[in-house]
Amino acid sequence: MKHHCANEMAFLLLLWYFFTISDYVKSVARFHDIVNQKPLYCTLKNPGSTGRTIATSLSLYGKSGSKSQNIEIMKRIALINILVIGMLAVEAQDRITGHSFATRSEVIAQHGMAATSHPLATQVAIDILKMGGTAVDAAIAANATLGLMEPTGCGVGGDLFAMVWDAKTQKLYGLNASGRSPKSLTLDYFKEKGMDRIPSFGPLPVTVPGAVDGWFELHKKFGSLPMSTILAPAIEYATEGFPVSELIAYYLQRSARILGKYPNFKETYMPGGRMPAKGEIFRNPYLADTYQKIAQGGRDAFYKGDIAQTIASYVGEQGGFLSYDDLATHASEWVEPVSTNYRGYDVWELPPNGQGIATLQILNILEGFDIAAMGFGSADYLHHFIEAKKIAYEDRAHHYADMQHESVPLERLISKEYAAERRALLNPDRAARTLEPGSMDTPSTVYLTVADRDGNMVSLIQSNYRGMGSGMTPPGLGFVLQDRGEGFNLKEGYLNTYAPGKRPFHTIIPGFITKDGKPYISFGVMGGGMQPQGHVQIVVNIIDFGMNLQEAGDAPRVQHIGSSEPTGEHMTDGGTVLLETGFQWETIRNLMEKGHRVQWDLGGYGGYQAIMRDNDTGVYYGASESRKDGQAAGY
Repeated sequence: MKHHCANEMAFLLLLWYFFTISDYVKSVARFHDIVNQKPLYCTLKNPGSTGRTIATSLSLYGKSGSKSQNIEIMKRIALINILVIGMLAVEAQDRITGHSFATRSEVIAQHGMAATSHPLATQVAIDILKMGGTAVDAAIAANATLGLMEPTGCGVGGDLFAMVWDAKTQKLYGLNASGRSPKSLTLDYFKEKGMDRIPSFGPLPVTVPGAVDGWFELHKKFGSLPMSTILAPAIEYATEGFPVSELIAYYLQRSARILGKYPNFKETYMPGGRMPAKGEIFRNPYLADTYQKIAQGGRDAFYKGDIAQTIASYVGEQGGFLSYDDLATHASEWVEPVSTNYRGYDVWELPPNGQGIATLQILNILEGFDIAAMGFGSADYLHHFIEAKKIAYEDRAHHYADMQHESVPLERLISKEYAAERRALLNPDRAARTLEPGSMDTPSTVYLTVADRDGNMVSLIQSNYRGMGSGMTPPGLGFVLQDRGEGFNLKEGYLNTYAPGKRPFHTIIPGFITKDGKPYISFGVMGGGMQPQGHVQIVVNIIDFGMNLQEAGDAPRVQHIGSSEPTGEHMTDGGTVLLETGFQWETIRNLMEKGHRVQWDLGGYGGYQAIMRDNDTGVYYGASESRKDGQAAGY
């Protein structure tokens, strides 16, 4: 007869006893009480595997309690103790300075800095800076390179958002380069098909890709080198090839299982019928040709030329609605970044249709508590963070939308007065199961950051959505179209309800911090609904807990999932807390006692890059975390 763990708490309790190596007999007696001399089977839920479970069997006990069997039991427990402690020793690093969880020191340089999720893209950015290019020139070059080398996160088939600190005007600028829904696709179409949400893949979620127009808008305002020079490194790598990195190889394999059925996907990404493995050389001559046309013909080569015709024809053949006219009439929008002051630091985000202001709402709620006194990794801090997130995400689900189409109560949402009202909903002792949005008086992404010798700084994020996007791969172009249309709500009466020519709710958000009107940190944390949560944790780690730029990203993270969503879902069970390795057992236990459901996740904690400027010396500090294959470098 199998003994099943009632929840993860029991499994952690058993591991706790495994660590008690000073008294094996006592441990055996306690295990005996827990499992009643039966083999232990513990089921752990895996949020990333659509409800499937992982069953772990630890057969420690025999049928009788003889002396010889008890000795054998103690040997098994001792072996497990050695293995567990050995694994912890492998994971740990004996840092001479700073926190033990830091993977390295910050990178420090005087003339320029780049931090991206791929070392070769970082080197491309540094090369552009050394040629005299601006931070924007280097950011575009790195983004183009990432579109080739990390197609599992970004590409010219996706959208782009950016904030730029301009040293000349001493001002922070914001660009929304997200695309709109097809003008010929109506809400009635989905009703007639009986669909309650837009599918994740295929032609229906495809919206206009805004990244290329974003490049040229940024370049026109802040660039210096010609686009032919800026795109040359990516063109060369696409033609000659590059070795695939470990993490990208892993995500390519996963994407192939989902997207390989769509026309032209295999032809573009699976030479020889399979995805390239780690270290294998991959070439994308189709993308090289696309980049070359863009370099020579500008943004119109993408939105009004042969490329646009190919995209529109392909999508139409697949049963989609994106047209040549949708592409030809696309335009990005320069927007004013918005901010809140958190303990003396101004934290900046872009206004909706993105989710950046959720970061500001969470910080406004947390500012009313003494977070520093709670301590990093404590159950009190994590509980307050999780509950503040739940509260802010109710507003995110109901009040965030395309501001060119809807009246979003932006000023109220990010005001201190509204935060005080919402803070009253936070119970310090108990996890909320369900919440409502506040009342209004009025109705897998890549992140990179670059700074140059003149003090210009760029915070840029770019994405296909769901890794490689919709699976729609136009012939001969070398990229996949995004599936951002999935972010619409198909229920009527919501700000984010689908409409033709409208920008969907967006998850990708660049971040920026200023201090006393001067640039301080350009940063971002990629990863869907994790992004505002990641931004908050970075800010809190630096400001409340005194971590340096690298430590702030390496510190173990928490993600809460299951909140109400802009696509129409409503939280009724309090959601689930996902904890990364590194939190103490007491913390996990205390969170459970407060009513939180605690689980683990594989790779759901985002990816961080950051650059900090010391305005007294002009020195830059760079950071790139170990969760990705990235690198920060300077010169």
